[in-house]
Amino acid sequence: MYLRSFLFYILYVFSGIAVGIVVCLVSLFLPVKKRIRVASIWPKFASWCLSKICKIEIEIKGQQNIPKAPFVLVSNHQSSWEAYFFQYFFFPVTTLLKRELLVIPVWGWALALLGPIYIDRKKAKSALVKFMEEGQNKLDNGFIVLSFPEGTRMEPRKIGGYARSAFELAKRSGAPLLPVVHNAGSYWEAHKFLKRPGKISLEIGEKIEVKNSAVQAKEVENWSRDKLINMQN
Repeated sequence: MYLRSFLFYILYVFSGIAVGIVVCLVSLFLPVKKRIRVASIWPKFASWCLSKICKIEIEIKGQQNIPKAPFVLVSNHQSSWEAYFFQYFFFPVTTLLKRELLVIPVWGWALALLGPIYIDRKKAKSALVKFMEEGQNKLDNGFIVLSFPEGTRMEPRKIGGYARSAFELAKRSGAPLLPVVHNAGSYWEAHKFLKRPGKISLEIGEKIEVKNSAVQAKEVENWSRDKLINMQN
């Protein structure tokens, strides 16, 4: 398991650097959506490595529930897996993330060129305003806006409290909200080296027309918690 995890990381890191350089170069003449297509080479390759080297498969339920873009996508956050897998499984995606990620050499620079919504989490009020403004703009331009409402990665088998910001964006914009939940942390735990063989389960719920952001954020949080418990049984 240690050897497989080590080999995976070697390929994961160096392929990420290589694709990051390519994205930086093609950004000189390609629009954002085409840059995202180019960047998706990396997560697709990483998924292949995860399957072939670490013996981690992916089971997806509810694909028929995915509406046409634009919509707001909310997911629980356990791992690095969902952060890259969603970048090619849903298209075109723009992600809400902390601005510190954009200063990482090569990879962060390429990420910045994909048009994410980056915020300063230390300035909660201005971050919320920016998310609402830029999120609306992204939806207007046909993007899927991805948000992890727990705000941080959680331990396997746990769901944290869901912030209402993504739900409020869906309410104000009139775009549907699509909830998803997964158990990736049981196989690729955050900040842990080992990748454990098994099957990541991803469940896609039915789209929601948000009328009350606080109430429906809690409902999706509870739905995610119930689904995650069933995944572990």
